[in-house]
Amino acid sequence: MKDAVLVINSGSSSIKFGVYTLSSAKHLMLLRGKITQIPMQPTLSIYDETSASWQTDTSILFSERASKGCDHSKILPLLITWLTDTEHGYRIAAVGHRVVHGGKDFTQPVKLTPAIMGKLSELVSLAPLHQPHNLKAIDVIQKWNEHIPQIACFDTSFHSTQPQVATWFGLPRALSEQGIIRYGFHGLSYEYISANLPHYLGERANGKIIVAHLGNGASMCAFKGRRSVATSMGFTALDGLIMGQRCGSLDAGVVLHLLQQHQLSPAAIEHMLYHESGLQGISGISNNMQVLSTSNHPHAQQAIEIFCYRAARELASLVCALGGLDAIVFTAGIGEHSALIRERICAQLGWLGVALDPIANQHHHSVISPAQCAITALVIPTDEESVIAQSTLALMHDSPDKKEIQHA
Repeated sequence: MKDAVLVINSGSSSIKFGVYTLSSAKHLMLLRGKITQIPMQPTLSIYDETSASWQTDTSILFSERASKGCDHSKILPLLITWLTDTEHGYRIAAVGHRVVHGGKDFTQPVKLTPAIMGKLSELVSLAPLHQPHNLKAIDVIQKWNEHIPQIACFDTSFHSTQPQVATWFGLPRALSEQGIIRYGFHGLSYEYISANLPHYLGERANGKIIVAHLGNGASMCAFKGRRSVATSMGFTALDGLIMGQRCGSLDAGVVLHLLQQHQLSPAAIEHMLYHESGLQGISGISNNMQVLSTSNHPHAQQAIEIFCYRAARELASLVCALGGLDAIVFTAGIGEHSALIRERICAQLGWLGVALDPIANQHHHSVISPAQCAITALVIPTDEESVIAQSTLALMHDSPDKKEIQHA
């Protein structure tokens, strides 16, 4: 059997995972997969590096047991069995997890203990779509093998470098001092982009960069010296850009109005803001940008228009935080794969000097701006799992240095 680190990114309806070696020389990815459509019809897919595509696995062991209605608590043990007992034969030495919210106490990856789990449970209300599933995965692994080390890596950690002026709300000081501040999210994605910027920009990587993580969850982050100085998300993952089902920035008075005039309960408002808003709410059709992009319905087109307008407006505000702009990076599902959305966002930023090469953009090249353009526009695929693996390996070896991870 091969010793390996397992990385788990557990979401509400999916589980992404990766398996990495423990080689002291280079840490290679052995396997990457995902389980989608949980709990309705769990489907296991494995990424094929050769064809650069996802292949549905037809393993009888997995498919027969992961039947309709199977939730995370049943799926994860099946996944571990599949990884350890089948022809893969991995011996899992440690497990690294994505945990969305670390609050004010956790700004670095940590080895999990019962005390730390207790503190992370207190943050569930700040990330209700993610935190419960993140913590559930940890609990399942603990029950499987209580002796295996588990590492938590936080989406909020990357933004801990932001100055106070970027994180405080205009609330009474006592509340800010208690931790009601802007935290920011998608930090694991931004950490990956930060580490890889020199490959694309050389010395300019330390300049003034804005990264647009555009997916079903969406945010932007302003980099200076490859560190976060400002971001669009705040206290929770509701803030900032229009998202698939989340509203983005919202006047707090709207919430008061819904409470007082519409007599909606806090639970009903929470459900509306997290599940019925964003692209889904505006269009009334779908939260999937690909579906909306191929629809001729005026509501679908309006949803796209508002999404791009808000993205361009947010990006422009981050230029103010940076005092200039050297490059824009598009990443995540929409950012990496939608030439239309990149084009529409950048078209509203021409006054900044932003321009795209139409052919490069249409073919999703790494550099999608003209050679002579002062502001470089890039498309860089993100890889949150590799960041988690690096942190897990570093803590296992009690080393502060993160070793490079390459794909096998």
